[in-house]
Amino acid sequence: MLLKIYPENPSQRQIRTVVECLMDGGVIIYPTDTVYGLGCDIFKSKAVERIAQIKGIKADKANFSFICNDLSQLSDYSRPISNEVFKLMRKNLPGPFTFILNASSNVPKLIQSKKKTVGIRIPDNNIPLEIVRELGNPIMSTSIRDEDEIIEYTTDPELIYEKYKNIVDIVIDGGYGDNEASTIIDCTGSELLIVREGKGILL
Repeated sequence: MLLKIYPENPSQRQIRTVVECLMDGGVIIYPTDTVYGLGCDIFKSKAVERIAQIKGIKADKANFSFICNDLSQLSDYSRPISNEVFKLMRKNLPGPFTFILNASSNVPKLIQSKKKTVGIRIPDNNIPLEIVRELGNPIMSTSIRDEDEIIEYTTDPELIYEKYKNIVDIVIDGGYGDNEASTIIDCTGSELLIVREGKGILL
């Protein structure tokens, strides 16, 4: 299903359709403030494994991150963080960043890395934020890459739908996506480490 949702004012009825799909263990493609993402409910392990298959990787070897709708969810899914890290996140989120934190026991094993860490995203896009708010827990997030070496990420949701319509349950058309992924910051060590330079520039 291709579902048109406007990021400025997402229709609650359509958001509910997406949430019902996720609660049933569905897999969706959705816009963020960077590239389009492939996701599911983090607690639906079969859906997580499905996404790993789509990406051609083993679920327990993947570095999947997930989307929260605000910083209040941090305490549920990460171990306590320093004031410095919290201030940094508060200043830069919502925004095009993935912050790697030490995972709490609430994070499903399939989504934790071997190091027991988790990537947290709060994108500056109302569509995924509304989905998470309505669902009541985070959704998993992994970028959709293109096989084309020149165009790393497909930005046109209709082209994404053509490619994935038989593999996922819903593709959300939220307008053209970006072709630059998020900046990844590892906050688990004694010093902050930028793992990948992306769209986000830290304030």
